[in-house]
Amino acid sequence: MQTIRFGIIGTGSIAQRFVSGLAQVPDAQAVAVFNRTASKANQFAELNQIPNVYLSLDELLASDIDAVYIATPHPSHAALSIAALNAGKAVLCEKPAAVSLAELGEVIATAQAMQRLYMEAMKPPFFPLYQTIRERIAAGAIGDVKFIRAGFANPTIPAGHAVLDPAQAGGGLLDIGIYAAFLAVDWLGAASEVQSLGRIGATGVDTFASWQSQHASGISQLYCGLDVAGSGEALISGSKGYVLIHDKWWNPARATLVTASGEREELAHAPIGSGLNYETAHFCDLLRNGLLESPVLPHAKTRAALQMTLHARNALGHV
Repeated sequence: MQTIRFGIIGTGSIAQRFVSGLAQVPDAQAVAVFNRTASKANQFAELNQIPNVYLSLDELLASDIDAVYIATPHPSHAALSIAALNAGKAVLCEKPAAVSLAELGEVIATAQAMQRLYMEAMKPPFFPLYQTIRERIAAGAIGDVKFIRAGFANPTIPAGHAVLDPAQAGGGLLDIGIYAAFLAVDWLGAASEVQSLGRIGATGVDTFASWQSQHASGISQLYCGLDVAGSGEALISGSKGYVLIHDKWWNPARATLVTASGEREELAHAPIGSGLNYETAHFCDLLRNGLLESPVLPHAKTRAALQMTLHARNALGHV
């Protein structure tokens, strides 16, 4: 198999999780890292035995890599994706894919024009347990999915964290709420109506949001927060039963399937590696097979989840 050579853009904690997960992905390796700060780039490279360090984005994109993984602050995602696509590289970009629909549209248009693979790094659908749940629901275990409920809140974010910084498109919605939006879109389709309540915190970002939406196939009720504590469970409710994915649902390891007659089935599949290895393995397979878009996470789902999230942000007063 072709070995996929990744260039890593960004050296924060999520980039570390990505590189750690590569150990579980056959025929894939990190061969280059880019950060404009030499000390950060060199430290990351040494820790992860990455042979090539670049302090210039142009030099990274001109190097002998097949793809980039983008793990930088939210506002830079679109511009970096476009630069990499224009350089002929495939792109796996951390969520959110962009901070506006216009930006995302430009990214997707560039990918199509350059005929290059582009995928948002939205990890949940690639976990083994999520795939098992999809198979059980497709087989009719809970009937037609008509309702999604999901959310998470974490009040322990330290002062100065990027998620509290409006200049970095901070706030709970784009950081953790985008997962819940994806779940709703994945099972119910794009939202036709979104109603939102919440609050903006002292730093000017959303610290709590509760939003419900109407979709082609049903209704979702979602929440996220940075100033209260909340469980990370998710409910997928159908006409003949439901599936409860236990905390934390976006790293799914345990779930309970309950039929309308009360029969219960415990589902479990503990992930291996960092969890990011599953989306990466899928991305590598797409790239080897010459595909430009994931059938599991097509651009339309990325757009629909972002549209829901931005609608809620705007309703709360984000510019």
